[in-house]
Amino acid sequence: MKEKTILHSDVNNFFASVECAMNPELKGKPVAVTGNPKKRTGIILAKNEIAKKFGVKTGEAIWQAKQKCPELITVGPHYDLYEKISKQLHELYLTYTDLVEPLGLDECWLDVTHSLHYLNKTGKEIADEIRQKVKEQFGFSVSVGVSFSKLYAKLGSDLKKPDATTTISKTDIKEKIYPLPLSSIVGIGHKLATKFAKMNIHTIGEFANLKESFVQNIMGKTGQELLLKVKGEFYEEVACYHTITPPKSIGNGTTTVTDIISKEDIEKVVRFLSEKIARRMKLDNFQAKTISISLKTSEFERFGHSKTISPVQSSEEIFKQAMLLVDSFWNYSKPIRAIRVVVSNLQKLDKIEQLNFFQIEQNNLNFSIQEIKTKYGNDKIFIASDTANFINRKNQHEEHPS
Repeated sequence: MKEKTILHSDVNNFFASVECAMNPELKGKPVAVTGNPKKRTGIILAKNEIAKKFGVKTGEAIWQAKQKCPELITVGPHYDLYEKISKQLHELYLTYTDLVEPLGLDECWLDVTHSLHYLNKTGKEIADEIRQKVKEQFGFSVSVGVSFSKLYAKLGSDLKKPDATTTISKTDIKEKIYPLPLSSIVGIGHKLATKFAKMNIHTIGEFANLKESFVQNIMGKTGQELLLKVKGEFYEEVACYHTITPPKSIGNGTTTVTDIISKEDIEKVVRFLSEKIARRMKLDNFQAKTISISLKTSEFERFGHSKTISPVQSSEEIFKQAMLLVDSFWNYSKPIRAIRVVVSNLQKLDKIEQLNFFQIEQNNLNFSIQEIKTKYGNDKIFIASDTANFINRKNQHEEHPS
């Protein structure tokens, strides 16, 4: 079988890069995209390379980031813009091959094996050309990995950032890749890396030398497949962009920079994740009937719950249902390190039974509210009862100041 040529293109600091490209006044300055720029209690969603050099980290509070970088400029997210740019990037990639498989908004695999001959270029030359076109057309950079498999193409794009092409051939892996930390490869998170470290398995090479049965006992069939991928003996196909199978679920998770324990802090993260999920659902015209949430403590204990609900798509409904789930099983007594929200039992809107007038009006209202918040900020529109409560509290405070 002919060896494949797979590229993995990854936009460097996607959200922040788009914001800087769209606003020339941000050029050369430390910039972060945050949940709510007007509140220092908001969290960092993304940062540019300049902010990263100051130690600014995704997931930390704005006030913490500004302690490290007092000149940090914070801007709110513009998800519609990010989705638009993502689609335009896909269109660029599709000029090279129809075997383009997105991974989130900012990453894509490209199988250019059959493009090499008619383009009369190597995989590295195509990668360099893509990097140059992205800079010219979009004003930001991508890092591209070039390899014989999806696993090693992604590893290549991760190894050298920003704005670089990294080639990994089959003959390279034992000398150049096996000495790298085991956590460098996709599929080995912090928990698994720690578990293997306790068994004195620290590098990719030490993992590659394990027996399949041993890895399968620890990680199941997924681990067995990962071992074969690392050894270059198992290959995943890059999906055709035009025939990608609809997802069975849509989820987002994050690991917080510091442990969180209060309901208020957990709500901030869940709201952020709910908004990301809602944007993806709306983009693909999905509603969901099942919602799940999992919490991981600082001791790596995992707790979670799921339930079936009426079809939802708006971020407010996802957030509301997720927090009801949390309240049903969590007592806010242990520090939380990671949170993940997932919606499943997905349905295309055009396949759902006809809604009554009031359901349609409610959906339209939810979409309109989401659009206003996305464009103008979360503090520009409120539910009437919430506004009244806020005004009453404000008036009471003015009449009876503490």
